[in-house]
Amino acid sequence: MIGPKPRLTIKQILVWADRHHRRTGQWPRATSGTVLGAPHENWAAINASLKKGCRGLPGGTSLAKRLKKHRGVLSGRHKPPLTVNQILFWAADHRKRTGAWPLIKAGAIAKAPGENWSAIDHALRMGGRGFRGGSSLGELLYRYRGVASQKYKPRLSIKRILDWADEHKRRTGSWPIVRSGPVGEVFGMNWRKIDNALMLGHRGLSGGSSLARLLGRERGKWNRKDRPVLTISKILKWSDAHHRRIGRWPIIASGRIHGTLDDTWSAVNAALFVGTRGLPGGTSLAKFLSQRRNARNRKGLPRLTIKQILAWADAFHKRNGRRPAVLAGRIPRTEGETWCTVDKALSRGTRGLAGSSSLAQMLDKYGRRRARYCA
Repeated sequence: MIGPKPRLTIKQILVWADRHHRRTGQWPRATSGTVLGAPHENWAAINASLKKGCRGLPGGTSLAKRLKKHRGVLSGRHKPPLTVNQILFWAADHRKRTGAWPLIKAGAIAKAPGENWSAIDHALRMGGRGFRGGSSLGELLYRYRGVASQKYKPRLSIKRILDWADEHKRRTGSWPIVRSGPVGEVFGMNWRKIDNALMLGHRGLSGGSSLARLLGRERGKWNRKDRPVLTISKILKWSDAHHRRIGRWPIIASGRIHGTLDDTWSAVNAALFVGTRGLPGGTSLAKFLSQRRNARNRKGLPRLTIKQILAWADAFHKRNGRRPAVLAGRIPRTEGETWCTVDKALSRGTRGLAGSSSLAQMLDKYGRRRARYCA
């Protein structure tokens, strides 16, 4: 049979409360469970005895009221409002004394009897004591003192990362890479951490990316290994736009592709030739446009013969009643041949011809004189 519980005194309860505070950094509450050093007692029973007047206690009070009276401990409902400046002052004092910024488990606040860092964090998170909630001790220290802890890592956003990258470019003249080290004046942040967060989806990011891919997509600074995939339709679209704007098809030396941030016709030619960026390889920009758009490749033009040119001239005369001139336009039933290109080949000695001649001189030489055609 269990006998009656021993009598309690206010002095004994305060001794247990002081011990609890030294061990945990917090003052006991009715929900604090077993009394440290007195396993047969618990704080809920002590609080009930204080209220009812049992076990030699006067009654009509509570654990919270006794701690307020004898230790100056204010309960959550009666504690005064807090301010950011006040918390930062206590945090600076904690760092001065211990050499480190306070964590949630740092216990009691030396400069504020009855306060502890866990309660401060709770007020910042859940609201109360002048705060709306939704914050934390870690976030407050990061925002106002630049302190990034292992447990609190501020959320990242694409806009924030790009702002840091733009600042890095202005300061150093080059875009950041994974090995670029610290991110400006941002405490505890470096570009490798940002790359990991982009890749793994940490700190509010979706993942599946990287620093190089982000800068390539948003700033046109592609890493050679991470350049976007090319397609036949995309190259043709760029080529058609170039032809409409310039009046001729692009070549390797045409420079940057209009409408893109970092792609060039030289890079497209290399991808077509080597077979990178999703292309099969084994061709070139000139051959590609020759096949897809019938664009004449100067190096791949077929050989010409005097006999062939004379046949074209006779056919022209038969249709038009005169011999062809340099500006007579396109030669029918040919793949893009014009009288101008024939004249250039005769003059320069290309495409199998001797050179140092012209269309008019050749026609005169082989009896296709104006008089004969006009007769």
